[in-house]
Amino acid sequence: MGIKKVLIVDDEAHIRDILKLRLQIAGFKTVDANCGKQAIKIIPKENPDLVILDVMMPDIDGWEVCRYIRNQPEVAHVLIVMLTAKNEIRDRELGIQVGVNGYVTKPFSPNELVERIRKLESLVD
Repeated sequence: MGIKKVLIVDDEAHIRDILKLRLQIAGFKTVDANCGKQAIKIIPKENPDLVILDVMMPDIDGWEVCRYIRNQPEVAHVLIVMLTAKNEIRDRELGIQVGVNGYVTKPFSPNELVERIRKLESLVD
């Protein structure tokens, strides 16, 4: 089975574009959202296997989107990787509390992110 579809949620268009290109090259189908509100609308419709989620967004932050996902039984199984500039220990601890499956800090290597996603695939098989 594995991870087939990835939702990329980031308010920075160039980050979304870099991730879409690299993930599509790696064989993943991608969907993207430019804010938390848009992500919350897309998640039930697209049913992604994984969400790559920025923390700092102008409307609903990534923590709230993560809580939304974990509190919706039909999508609670979705894997979540936070991709953020927030690198404090308390941010990582909050990630664990809200149920993220991985935490990658910006600046990041797209290749490293793909490798982390591959390692998470064992959680959905």
